Amino acid sequence: MAQYSIGEVEQLTGIKPYVLRYWEEVIPCFTPQKDLSGRRFYSQREINMVRRLKYLIYTERYTIDGARKQILKETSAASDNAKTVQALHDIRSELSAIYLTLQKQKEYFHEK
Repeated sequence: MAQYSIGEVEQLTGIKPYVLRYWEEVIPCFTPQKDLSGRRFYSQREINMVRRLKYLIYTERYTIDGARKQILKETSAASDNAKTVQALHDIRSELSAIYLTLQKQKEYFHEK
């Protein structure tokens, strides 16, 4: 997984490091990792969040509080969607197992 320094994030997004550090304080789910010396490293997820925040604040004209609420709402929805997708995956696995069991029983009875 790629990791980006705060300077690289600035180059990629156009957002100054002091703004990134501020957003880190006020946006709960925006937490880049830090190494032992305190340097920040951003994943692609954080870069995507920076771009989303930039869009909400500079294009859609949200306040920082409004952007924070919107990000939290979107994060919650994504979490709910992930749970739904996992539940569907589990159901699909169960149905596949049932189907294979029925196929084996069908073959067994046709052989007799």
